[in-house]
Amino acid sequence: MGGSRNPGHAERMNRAGTETAFEVFAMAKEIEKKGERVIHFEMGEPDFDTPENIKEAAKRALEEGYTHYTPAPGILELRQAIAEYVSEDFGVDIDPEKEVIVMPGAKPGIFTGILATVNPGDEVIMPNPAFPIYESVVNLVGAKPVPIPLREENDFRLSPEDVRRKLTEKTKMLILNTPHNPCGSTLRKSEVEEIAEIAKEHNLWVMSDEIYSKIIYGSKHYSMLSVPGMKERTILIHGFSKTYAMTGWRLGYSIGNPEVIANMVKLQINISSCAAAFSQIAAIEALRGPQDFVSRMVREYERRRDTIVQALNSIKGFSCKTPTGAFYAFPNIEKTGMKSRDLMLKLLSKAHVACVHGTAFGEYGEGHLRFSYATSIENIKEGMERVKATIEEL
Repeated sequence: MGGSRNPGHAERMNRAGTETAFEVFAMAKEIEKKGERVIHFEMGEPDFDTPENIKEAAKRALEEGYTHYTPAPGILELRQAIAEYVSEDFGVDIDPEKEVIVMPGAKPGIFTGILATVNPGDEVIMPNPAFPIYESVVNLVGAKPVPIPLREENDFRLSPEDVRRKLTEKTKMLILNTPHNPCGSTLRKSEVEEIAEIAKEHNLWVMSDEIYSKIIYGSKHYSMLSVPGMKERTILIHGFSKTYAMTGWRLGYSIGNPEVIANMVKLQINISSCAAAFSQIAAIEALRGPQDFVSRMVREYERRRDTIVQALNSIKGFSCKTPTGAFYAFPNIEKTGMKSRDLMLKLLSKAHVACVHGTAFGEYGEGHLRFSYATSIENIKEGMERVKATIEEL
């Protein structure tokens, strides 16, 4: 009587999104299997290797037996190092025992932070285009994403005035991301402060994703945590992947008030128990060891940024703002007359250049493509020549 049908899947999975960069990466790999060379601009991953001192610290940790469970919030020495790092950078005192959680990546901080604070039916204001996981998790918990278009004429910065216009009695949280993925924009201090005032005035949570805070050009990052009175209502999302080229180590952290961190710890115990012990020991070295790698990496990103922006602006139908942070260029391609996903597929199939269409980051990303310049100058030059040649054939 049973037949071959399975019992069916949970309805909530219909609300879960994904990260399209991984899908484009898989498509590119299929092309490479045929012997073709693809130039990759799709993944938000540093092409630099993890610094040797960090790798050596991990090796020592393995030799010393750091292969077991750690406390669920993370090894205390790492939480202390994070608290020191944040205090020095953002000028705010953090209690390492109660206000820090270490997690296997920054995404678990987004997931558990929203799950711990947002109820079904609540509204969450967020930029659009944006990192797609924000909207995915908000939908998954049964809340309502409220998008604010990032306008090119405002350099893709979130406008406090637009935030005010989107507020309702159901608004529970604002999500910020600065420096921003995919647009490469950064919020000014005055904008962060004004958004903080809105959050205080309307008693809102702020999830502030600052994973790219060290990758910034010509200005200084200003954290939501730096605003007096915001530590109590801010959930900081941060990690080691971008700053220290540790994407494969799967290690991130969140900072928040003791109650929200305790609830995030409870969720972590249910999901993963803790982050890997030897990765945590390596992260202590990342924070307390030499930092010259980071400054060298950022200087190289700036050189690459200038190269790719100049090249994109020379392509017919393309125009590109100069990013002020992160490692993404987000050119406007409206004058090509093509939809962003169609052009992404065309560039992948014809030019063997992998990038991500703007609508992968939300409906207001239409008319744009995202190129990660976390790749070599040589790849950037060759990739842009391929794009230019393909566009000229349209």
